[in-house]
Amino acid sequence: MTEELKSQRYLVLSPELDPLRLGSGWTVDDLSKPQVIIESTFGDSHPGSVGLLDVVEEVRAGVSEAGGHGARYFTTDICDGEAQGHDGINYSLPSRDAIANMIEIHASATPFDAGVFVASCDKGMPAHLMAVGRLNIPSVVVPGGVMDAGPNLLTLEQLGMYAARYERGEIGLEEFEFAKHNACPSCGACSFMGTATTMQVTAEALGLALPGTALLPATSAELKEQARAAGRRAVELARAGLCPRDIVTRESFENLILVHAAISGSTNSLLHIPAIAREFGIEITADDFDRLHRGAVYLLNIRPAGKWPAQFFHYAGGVPRIMEEIRGRLHLDVMTVTGKTLGENLDELRANGYYERCERQLEPWGLTREDIIRPADDPIGRDGSIAILHGNLAPDGAVVKHTVVPREMFHAVLRARPFDCEEEALDAVLHHRVEPGDAVIIRYEGPKGSGMPEMFYTTEAISSDAELGASIALITDGRFSGASKGPAIGHVSPEAAAGGPIALVEEGDRIAIDIPSRSIVLLVDEETLAKRRAAWKPPVKALSGYARRYAQHVTSGSKGAIFDDMLEEALS
Repeated sequence: MTEELKSQRYLVLSPELDPLRLGSGWTVDDLSKPQVIIESTFGDSHPGSVGLLDVVEEVRAGVSEAGGHGARYFTTDICDGEAQGHDGINYSLPSRDAIANMIEIHASATPFDAGVFVASCDKGMPAHLMAVGRLNIPSVVVPGGVMDAGPNLLTLEQLGMYAARYERGEIGLEEFEFAKHNACPSCGACSFMGTATTMQVTAEALGLALPGTALLPATSAELKEQARAAGRRAVELARAGLCPRDIVTRESFENLILVHAAISGSTNSLLHIPAIAREFGIEITADDFDRLHRGAVYLLNIRPAGKWPAQFFHYAGGVPRIMEEIRGRLHLDVMTVTGKTLGENLDELRANGYYERCERQLEPWGLTREDIIRPADDPIGRDGSIAILHGNLAPDGAVVKHTVVPREMFHAVLRARPFDCEEEALDAVLHHRVEPGDAVIIRYEGPKGSGMPEMFYTTEAISSDAELGASIALITDGRFSGASKGPAIGHVSPEAAAGGPIALVEEGDRIAIDIPSRSIVLLVDEETLAKRRAAWKPPVKALSGYARRYAQHVTSGSKGAIFDDMLEEALS
């Protein structure tokens, strides 16, 4: 079997491999073992990355137990929270593709028989999943878990609300400082169903992570045990030759989107999941989300749409419990990284007491599974969580998470208040220059405009204002934090920097929103719009380096904000 491994074939082509690996601390015995790259986003960059070295070491131990040798590679990620409030946020989405490219380089420049990919957060995890599809070597993904909640179950997504209340003089500095000092009490991804946690769920729902491993507490012994198991499984996959494209199919993505509906997953998934799918040679569109979300059940009582921190998701049974509830709508015959089908995995978990072990962790809180994950026959909602709106303002679509939109804003005709950057819009909201009935338009913040930053502070300022949160809308070609809530419509495509209709909106224009009908219409006649289009000139932004290359070559948010030269290549 050993001579069939890729690493052994390459020895003939590159006699330098053995001495260079010996110089890296390998033993002579290691040279003939299955060789596994252990790629992670470990670094001191943020809580989601800082704890991953321990996870990597457990993976390496598992690889060794199974008779392989693991080599550690690192491409750390950045944190949207640390990038908020300044131009650093413009690098957040572009970093996803840079990480995926670096992983491709790591795993392609040196021969490996399998890989284990360890990540926690909102760009690192989709980047790893993109790389897994692109590389197509036997692979296991290890989600890095979630941080503990703070005092009184304080979690980081509440900080924007505290900041807005402090800016308005509603709370004092002491209360604000307490929230800042206690919102992140441990390592791990932020403890709410934001983009990071949604992406961890994505890895498991696609069948690329071991069952029940998404959103484990980052400080738990169970995460270390599962990381070691992933290392062992990677060696088994190398010997079996089972690769990601043998596992992941269009049906796998349809399962994932139904899970996304059930958990009210992040709107950023509409950027990441299509980008991941393309690396597997599969086209997933925003309209696929809309189609599958219609009539889908929404079950999860986890922040920001629900009540409890993300660690409670695992306590209630995690992704397997969600899948059990919607089992009748899933493709149960899809393959998974275990070598078994999804249906076989679910049956095995039910038989081995997995759910009972999870639910015992709810007992100290006086909670039951149904408090966290509702039964499918008694859901929180019955139309998923995502809607894709179309109309002359967004010919290629716009996304809204309707589960966090006040019912009053499901049908509305609003006055346009256009701003050409978030900073101006935020200032207007905080200082009461926005009134009920306004539509706050933030444009030139799409992928080409500025790298598609989050409009986090503006959404928090709106949703934390009781009057504005139920009477205005935010419409943008930018994106939102996975923690965002309130009447926010994003990813408007084509974006303003590409000459999309959102660039033509003027002060006082009327905009009609109808979420049930999936409609967003600028109530301006075509003749007037044609005159505005003829007079429009794109703004000039001083971009340099990677940011400039990204802006020049990135596709729209409706296509996953990937590089245009990758658009057809991945599907060919």
